[in-house]
Amino acid sequence: MKFLISDIVNILNGDFHGDENAVITGISEISNAQKGDITFLSNPKYEKEIYETSASTVIVSNTFTPKDQLSCNLIKVDDPYTSFATLLGMVEEIQKPKKTGIAASATISEQTEIGHEVYIGENSIIHAKKIGDNTYIDSNVYIGEEVVIGNNCRIFPGVQIMDRTVIGDCCHIHPGAVIGSDGFGFAPQSDGSFQRIPQIGNVILEDHVSIGANSTIDRATISSTIIRKGVKIDNLVQVAHNCEIGENTVIAAQTGIAGSSKIGANCMIGGQAGVSGHINVADGTKIGPQAGVMSNVKERGKELIGSPVINVKEYMRVFAASRKVPELIKRVQSLENKMD
Repeated sequence: MKFLISDIVNILNGDFHGDENAVITGISEISNAQKGDITFLSNPKYEKEIYETSASTVIVSNTFTPKDQLSCNLIKVDDPYTSFATLLGMVEEIQKPKKTGIAASATISEQTEIGHEVYIGENSIIHAKKIGDNTYIDSNVYIGEEVVIGNNCRIFPGVQIMDRTVIGDCCHIHPGAVIGSDGFGFAPQSDGSFQRIPQIGNVILEDHVSIGANSTIDRATISSTIIRKGVKIDNLVQVAHNCEIGENTVIAAQTGIAGSSKIGANCMIGGQAGVSGHINVADGTKIGPQAGVMSNVKERGKELIGSPVINVKEYMRVFAASRKVPELIKRVQSLENKMD
């Protein structure tokens, strides 16, 4: 990897301060950076590291003013974190495979329409209706009947995409994910047994969706489980049948969302959270880790934590009060003894 600093400044639309002839040969975290590396400083908590780093160039905020002498160049931008993400995207494009064509061991249906510059890897089995341009399907992938996959997608090894799933453009589905498996539908019978309810719907992933490793998105009973545009789902997440996840919502690992629930747009759900079935969560809601959402969240932009969830500020007051309980118990016992 080798970049002229002027090229990076132009791409990031930044304001450069330093040696304009500098060459970037690596990318690193600020604490581990070496000469020739570029890194970034976003959180003021780590500002001390910019005075100690060996990096040649650091991406910083437009508002950053050094409090001590620096040995590095600076690129000032509106949002250092986003700019660094853009830079990582450039590196990823350089590093990712450029393969096209179909591996000899892949099995492709005669009815599958394959776009331009598509790659299908070893031992993959494809029954899809259509695969869009510039889509990369890695090894050991299964794609079922009537599946439609858009342009510029990346399907990683071991992914299972079941019948009738629809995937938009620029989606990433990471290793081991299962899209479109049966929803958990069983009708209780009078004898205590359960009769399976056939799941004949599908899953729709809109554009720019990312599904993490070993996550599962169940197909709907009749209609569609829908993951809206820009949603980012972490590893080991379960989204049950008939759910809808709103645009640009992010969901952290080990979260479970029960059937027929609707999560609004621009929500943030922390790790190991649980959302009960048949409820609605308003746009912009922030749900903390290990939280339990058991009823509708009607007000937009609320920050919730706990199980069942309550407002973050209320939760902190309750938690602070709970720490005083042992001492209060002692005081009550002491008063009881005196009364006796």
